[in-house]
Amino acid sequence: MATTPIFNASCSFPSTRGIDCKSFIGLRSTVSKVSVASSRIATSQRRNLVIRASESGNGHAKKLGMSDAECEAAVASGNVPEAPPVPPKPAAPAGTPIVQPLNLNRRPRRNRASPVTRAAFQETDISPANFVYPLFIHEGEEDTPIGAMPGCYRLGWRHGLVEEVAKARAVGVNSIVLFPKVPEALKNPTGDEAYNDNGLVPRTIRLLKDKYPDLVIYTDVALDPYSSDGHDGIVREDGIIMNDETVHQLCKQAVSQARAGADVVSPSDMMDGRVGAIRAALDAEGFQNVSIMSYTAKYASSFYGPFREALDSNPRFGDKKTYQMNPANYREALIEAREDEAEGADILLVKPGLPYLDIIRLLRDKSPLPIAAYQVSGEYSMIKAGGVLKMIDEEKVMMESLMCLRRAGADIILTYFALQAATCLCGEKR
Repeated sequence: MATTPIFNASCSFPSTRGIDCKSFIGLRSTVSKVSVASSRIATSQRRNLVIRASESGNGHAKKLGMSDAECEAAVASGNVPEAPPVPPKPAAPAGTPIVQPLNLNRRPRRNRASPVTRAAFQETDISPANFVYPLFIHEGEEDTPIGAMPGCYRLGWRHGLVEEVAKARAVGVNSIVLFPKVPEALKNPTGDEAYNDNGLVPRTIRLLKDKYPDLVIYTDVALDPYSSDGHDGIVREDGIIMNDETVHQLCKQAVSQARAGADVVSPSDMMDGRVGAIRAALDAEGFQNVSIMSYTAKYASSFYGPFREALDSNPRFGDKKTYQMNPANYREALIEAREDEAEGADILLVKPGLPYLDIIRLLRDKSPLPIAAYQVSGEYSMIKAGGVLKMIDEEKVMMESLMCLRRAGADIILTYFALQAATCLCGEKR
């Protein structure tokens, strides 16, 4: 009895794995069982019976209704369907030297060969949950642009701030840190406004917690926004920054912020012993659950300029080198970290970020505590300026810089790019 070829698609090759064996295009035999004669189909004939997935209109081969046994019997009898041929090796450009392949047991490029492979082996991930969004606030109702920080504003605490927080939450950023622009009339040498329970920061915390109870609010604990001298501590008449007296004020400031509803207080002053004193003050007032993120390694950096413009908090004289760290020092960061750990810090922060990746890695390797990095205003403004001038691709450099901070060991990143970067990440997922 004459038979006709019964299929022209593979049911066993890796390229069709997961496709049902009954799914073929072609002619079905006129008998219910595969004829022995089908095994004698010439090889040249079978090679013409090749099915390519690209040729099936909707991507699915038409089913013939054959059983698994019929499929297997056909293959066992030699009537093996053929898949598309192996693609030819791509030609090298003219002039490429002909060389013997290098005798390499390991070729790392194999793990970078395709987007899927690269994604599978990516060691560091980043998400909006890793971002803490620094926000500037002031007493006014209008949002005032900050000249040195394109895209950043002093936000009105009752209006613009609430809107900005809503935008951040919409893309997965649910942690913020507040920095106040305090009216000059409220500043004095001892920074007493820092612990006013009805001051700008406590009022703002209460407002945000009322609207967004699950929002994680970090605060800045330091006197410079409140000091008429612009320093992080009380200044003696000979210019010395008084350590212990400043710590006394900082404890009152931290308690006031905790009372308003702050989740994490963040001493950025770099006074000695302030973490332990603040921990004791918080515990004494019943705020055992309020965390401390210590600015452990805060360097006397030139990258802070735009931030000081935003808060109008430049020191009126001198510099901050007697309390902030020397940018040349590496081992000193370990001293600060060990003291902060012993005194009860919950998170250790490095500031600035990108210029101090080695310090982030040092603390990551030496401490079990979460590590934070602050991508400061100068870093932000340089990327923004480079983007405006078309010298760099702003978005790609932004994301690369944040990934670098994560790769170095930062668990969380304080960054003015938080909203923009999270929006990009959400777009990639879609």
